[in-house]
Parts: sequence; C-alpha cells; structure tokens
Amino acid sequence: MSTEPKVAIVTGASQGIGAGILQAFKDRNYRVVATSRSIKPVAGSDVVTVQGDIGAADTAERVFKAAFERFGRVDTLVNNVGMFMAKPFTMYTQDDYALYMSTNVTSFFNMTQRALEFMGKQGRGHVVTITTSLVDQPMSSVPAALASLTKGALSAATKALAIEYAKSGVRVNAVSPGIIKTPMHPPQAHQALAALHPMGRMGEVSDIVEAVLYLDGAAFVTGEVLHVDGGQAAGHHMVQGA
Repeated sequence: MSTEPKVAIVTGASQGIGAGILQAFKDRNYRVVATSRSIKPVAGSDVVTVQGDIGAADTAERVFKAAFERFGRVDTLVNNVGMFMAKPFTMYTQDDYALYMSTNVTSFFNMTQRALEFMGKQGRGHVVTITTSLVDQPMSSVPAALASLTKGALSAATKALAIEYAKSGVRVNAVSPGIIKTPMHPPQAHQALAALHPMGRMGEVSDIVEAVLYLDGAAFVTGEVLHVDGGQAAGHHMVQGA
C-alpha cells in the first residue's frame, strides 16, 4: 500500500461542514485543494485554494489543474458545496431554481465528471457527496422541494455511478445529514431545529466529518448513502405535547 499522502478536493470549503472536512484532512496529512466563492489563501504547502463559482465549468477546470500541477493526482473528491432555502413550492422564483441547479447539481456534474475521468485512468479513487435527509423524510414544517429535487438527484446519481465504476477501482458514496450546527442556522433557532430529530439534538460538523473520513477509508463500501441525521431518515417521532 502506498505511503504517499492522499490528495483530496473539497468544494464549499470556506465554512461549516466544508471547513471541518478541510481541517480533518489536513490533520491526517492529506494534501488538499479547497474551493469556494469566498475562500482565502491558506498557509502551508499542502493546501491550495481556488476561488470561484463551483457551478461554472471553468472553476472545475481550474481546481483540477491546480491539483495536478501541485500534487500530480486526485484520490478523493468531496462534493460538499450546496445551498438550502426553505420556501413553499409556489414561492420559489426562476432565479431560486437556477441558483439551486447551479450550486447543487451543475457543480456535482462538473466536478464529478472530471474526477471520474482521472480516477478511472488511475484505477483508484473516491467521490463522496453531501446530500440531505429531507430527501428521504420531507417535513411539513420545512417545505424544501427544491432541496429534494436537487439533492435527491445526487443520491440517485451516487448509486448509478457506484455501479458504473464498481469494477474500475473507483468508489462513489454520499453522506446524508440532518440539520447541522453551522453558520447557516442562527443560535436562537437551535432548540426548534433540535426537536426535528428523533434523537432530540442537532448534528455537529464533526459528525459529518467523521462519516466522510469513514467512507474515505472503507474500501468495500460503494453506492452507500450514509444517513447522519439523528434518526430522521428512519421515521418520525412523537413530539412531546403534540
């Protein structure tokens, strides 16, 4: 087995889950190419940052160019970038739809297509995508059909690509979070959001990071959508007083 450090690409790496994944990879001596719209340069020779709109094809090209120029290969792609906007379905605008598709779906297409082309030639590699458990268990209190439309597509594509590449040495998996404590959710909303999970708490960024690390090392796991959601995907629970 090669002792050379792994090379990973992480999208949406400037805050929240993406920043947590970036830090965990750095702690484990991965070399990382980190990208987001607002990412700043990071000190150290083992991290390269690429700023740009990940929904644009030229950003994906720049990310992979940076990876190969600096590190010579790519072992892992983490499609972490994503957006979430809870609205009644008829209130979504054409601009909302276009932004959802670009951020959640087009970015996945651009990044994953390039990753699988290179990984297929290497005969090894891993793609892991962050989805959402609302795909499996919609909630009347959180109307989010565009999240289901776009992230649900990623869960389906994960399984399809896992089968397509199963004999190539390349694995394709996903992590399906519940509601995680990130800057997206203000502290005053935490109590209400915690109650939406059967376990009665929100998830921590570290919960998702650990799932990504597990999948990255799980050589016999592919096509898995790993739910890290406090029981959300398993079903509903009785809310006290309801």
